Amino acid sequence: MKEILSTPVFALLISLLAFEIGIFVNKKTRLAVLNPLMLAILIVIGILIVFKIPLEDYKKGGDFISLFLTPATVILAVPLYKNIHSLKKDYAAIIGGVIVGCITAILSIWLMGKAFGLSPELLASLIPKSITTPLGIELSNQLGGIPSVTVAAIVITGIVGAVLAPALLKVLSIKDKTAKGIAIGTSAHALGTTKAVELGETEGAMSGLAIGLAGLVTVIIATILSRVGLF
Repeated sequence: MKEILSTPVFALLISLLAFEIGIFVNKKTRLAVLNPLMLAILIVIGILIVFKIPLEDYKKGGDFISLFLTPATVILAVPLYKNIHSLKKDYAAIIGGVIVGCITAILSIWLMGKAFGLSPELLASLIPKSITTPLGIELSNQLGGIPSVTVAAIVITGIVGAVLAPALLKVLSIKDKTAKGIAIGTSAHALGTTKAVELGETEGAMSGLAIGLAGLVTVIIATILSRVGLF
């Protein structure tokens, strides 16, 4: 039994199964707080604890999933292509909104990191919190951060964004569909986009568009700031 639990195939299977369970629960309950990815993480952690599976053994299978993250980044070109007409029409507002959102996300982390005395390594790990996982991991490595911490920050940011986005948009009286999508995609990446899709087709499309743009802008800004020694 121990040999089976320590195999990469077992780790891969429980990861996929946990995510499928998360999707099922989320669809049945329709509750944003029961995000599929969050539920999958909790299920996997529970299995590792109950069966006393070392993290090193689980990573053998988890690395197979991570292997496809970087190639999956290419998919971000799809929403960009499908919504190229919207980008051409409102390019100034869209690009401007994404740039401001990315600067705000990076600046807020930098200021709080300095205020709480975070190490440069941990600070670099949190900088990519608002972009999609494949880009976030690569940027974290480039900045000298800890990829596992980056992934955790990205997941938490996405879940919080998906849960709070509808209420915040309502409180701030943001009614424009394009603005809603760009705001959600820029701040909460793919997980937030799942909520944007529920708000409407335009919101979902714009959020998907923002994911790719926000990732590109964040990488450029973070790289420049890193070169000048800010973190």
